[in-house]
Amino acid sequence: MKTTLTTENLKSDISTPRYVLTIQSHVAYGHVGNAAATFPMQLLKIQPIVINTVQFSNHTGYGEFKGKVFSAAHIEDVLLGLEARGVLNQCNAVLSGYLGDAAIGDVILDAVKKIRQSQPQMIYLCDPVIGDVGRGVFVRPGIPEFLKTQAIMQATIITPNHFEFELIAKRTFTTVDEVILSARKLIDQSQYLEAIVITSLKLPELPNDKLETLLVTKESAFLVETPYHDLNPLPNGMGDTFSAILLSHILNQMPIHKALEHAVSSLYALVTHTKQGARDLPLIDHQTDIHLPSTLFTSQSI
Repeated sequence: MKTTLTTENLKSDISTPRYVLTIQSHVAYGHVGNAAATFPMQLLKIQPIVINTVQFSNHTGYGEFKGKVFSAAHIEDVLLGLEARGVLNQCNAVLSGYLGDAAIGDVILDAVKKIRQSQPQMIYLCDPVIGDVGRGVFVRPGIPEFLKTQAIMQATIITPNHFEFELIAKRTFTTVDEVILSARKLIDQSQYLEAIVITSLKLPELPNDKLETLLVTKESAFLVETPYHDLNPLPNGMGDTFSAILLSHILNQMPIHKALEHAVSSLYALVTHTKQGARDLPLIDHQTDIHLPSTLFTSQSI
């Protein structure tokens, strides 16, 4: 059942709280997973309900880390506690990103299904983290298959990068039209999927000195282009921050192509303020860029 991504379907008193169940990794130092997503959502007046799948000292960008991966049973236990308090029934959306284990993915999908029973218009934004250009696939065996065959089928929005979308589509792309056709085919095959946002899109027909983000729905497609900012290494947590900002704007009743413009613009501003060699986005020092980016890049309908 397609559901949610029009402002008409999301209409309610804007003063009522918007709750997002966000199930991701967490680090004590740095900004990835929930440590990247929570603050932007709060700034945008969204209330995150945070479940951490890991508790690490720092992310891998800093090298060695300490901490613990939580079991699927632990995550399920926390969810049962939230369900007993009636919290799950209040959630307007679910956000998921990097999965340490496919079994945790099953627990997330169980929560999505429970929330949909009381909130049919809920949004599930799944960032299908699998890998990237230059790094290849970097998740555990079983996770790519779980994301492709199960999670995406339950998602309302997915936000793969170019590398990940080619793995999902099982093909390589040379033109934007090919990407749009494959995205719409996936939307048609999925019960809930309404929008695919493909980040870091690189194609022969697109300029090499620009960074492209493509939004595809059943009826429309929009491309947002920004200058390419050369940082080496790129800061960690960029995708986690982007997804959180995008989802927050949608929940705040912004049309999805406008939400995309703001999310892309915020991320671009944060990246431009990232010092060379830094491993994290400056979310605190440049928090204004999250809700009011200095430059707003507009989308082009294609």
